[in-house]
Amino acid sequence: MIGILFSLLAGICMSLQGVFNTKLSEKLGLLQTNAIVQGIGFIFSILILIVFSKTNLKNLKETNKLYFLGGILGVIIVFTVIKGISSLGTTYAISIILISQLLSAAVIDAFGFFDTQKLPFGITKILGLIVMVLGMILFKWK
Repeated sequence: MIGILFSLLAGICMSLQGVFNTKLSEKLGLLQTNAIVQGIGFIFSILILIVFSKTNLKNLKETNKLYFLGGILGVIIVFTVIKGISSLGTTYAISIILISQLLSAAVIDAFGFFDTQKLPFGITKILGLIVMVLGMILFKWK
């Protein structure tokens, strides 16, 4: 249940962040907005780390260095979400983002990439993605 709540909160925050960042970029510019929001996020993360962390960072040495690309992916995500929302509108852009997230997550799960548990991706999941794509097409239909 807690996973569902966190996932719902993540979806809401991602949509709000996309709109906020797009509006900010209209005033400041895309690259400036990306730098500012990433900087604010960094400061906030450090504060949370200081206040709530009970672990140490000794495991950094043992961590697969590939996973540190998550920080770079965060910059790419902010940039591309802003561009998507500003050119397509919020709902259409977020729909495409959601479908691409589900498809890439399904590939990661199906093949167990990045040391994740391998989960089957059967016909029902494929049909679910098709229904989502059809729903997006219907939503955008004039």
